[in-house]
Amino acid sequence: MDVNAAVAALAAIAGVCTGVIAMLAFRWSERDQARPTRTSLHTDAVLPPGVDTVLSVLRSSAVVLDESDSVVKASSAAYALGLVRGGKLAVEPMLHMARDTRRDGEIRQVELDLPRRGTGRGEALAVSARVAPLGSRLVLLLVEDLTEARRIEAVRRDFVANVSHELKTPTGALSLLSEAVMDASDDPEAVTRFAGRMQIEATRLTNLVQELIDLSRVQNDDPLEDAEPVRVDELVAEAIDRSRHPASTKQITMAAGGTADLYVWGNRGQLAAALGNLVENAVNYSPARTRVGIAGRRIAAPGGDLIEIAVTDQGIGISEKDRERVFERFYRVDPARSRATGGTGLGLAIVKHVAASHGGEVTVWSSEGQGSTFTLRLPEAGAVRDRASARRGPVTVDEDEDVPYETFSSAVPESQAIVPAPEVLP
Repeated sequence: MDVNAAVAALAAIAGVCTGVIAMLAFRWSERDQARPTRTSLHTDAVLPPGVDTVLSVLRSSAVVLDESDSVVKASSAAYALGLVRGGKLAVEPMLHMARDTRRDGEIRQVELDLPRRGTGRGEALAVSARVAPLGSRLVLLLVEDLTEARRIEAVRRDFVANVSHELKTPTGALSLLSEAVMDASDDPEAVTRFAGRMQIEATRLTNLVQELIDLSRVQNDDPLEDAEPVRVDELVAEAIDRSRHPASTKQITMAAGGTADLYVWGNRGQLAAALGNLVENAVNYSPARTRVGIAGRRIAAPGGDLIEIAVTDQGIGISEKDRERVFERFYRVDPARSRATGGTGLGLAIVKHVAASHGGEVTVWSSEGQGSTFTLRLPEAGAVRDRASARRGPVTVDEDEDVPYETFSSAVPESQAIVPAPEVLP
């Protein structure tokens, strides 16, 4: 009996101890859950109410620093720019600004050039940093990326400078020629000669203004708003007709060929202007008694078939160092020839923008002394081709094969093929 009582007493004591330990563990768990974590200290407990929400919708990169210069809150854009690394602000000038602002409470702003993260080419990242106090202990840093704005401003500045220079040349010439006409009023022959020169300069000025308008239009307008199926044969015929007179003056033979019945999708006016510029350049930069050819074909592409229109000449060619720049505004391979032909240096820039806005591209192959081939690639209007095939019924010629034109094959020798695919070019 005494033994049973002792066992019962020990069991009771053990039960009491277990209950006490369980209670203590429960209390300890509750206290541990109620204890603020490091994250909550840095966001909920430290940031003033509503600040976290405001920072999350800001377009600028945002960083909040505490008294020890540790990052309390940082937006994803701040990490992307490389401003925050390892929980610290990685840009020393911004860190100094934050410390000064924390000390005196003044708002500071500065523009900095930072190295791009992950590039070894020394490219600068232009930013504007603004530091302001946030409460009594925190500092808010807002960083705005100005790189693209500066690039656009530089392009605009260069464009204005180039336009000013190009406009100054013909207007200055007109002013001098008008004075010469006044001084030679008693010499009919001189007046006629100066008047002819004035007409040339006035035409050059008109062409420059018109091409500036065209370039502005293709940059700002969406060509697909007024898009329609455009027949390539009609574009080629219009481009040839546009350059027929200067070509006949230089006894240049123009020939068309390639695959028949091709359609592209886009703005007819812009496409005609782009192809017309390519043909006009080919004529202007070709010696007398040579050939210029235009041909279209269909090529397969992962996103759908493309229509490739190639313009080939036997002109002076383009050096390797100039090929990358021929599509820049006002850039001329041969400035002297451009002045003689009235070129403005905007034609190829217009072609590039038209091609890009239509979802295509323009490329160039050239060899000095042998000529050049400019190739315009545009998406095909596939639905139109299917409807046209249905109306025509079965055909005996495979449309994917080039259909030779008599005039084209007889006018252009094999050494100057009009549809030179890149893989067959020398």
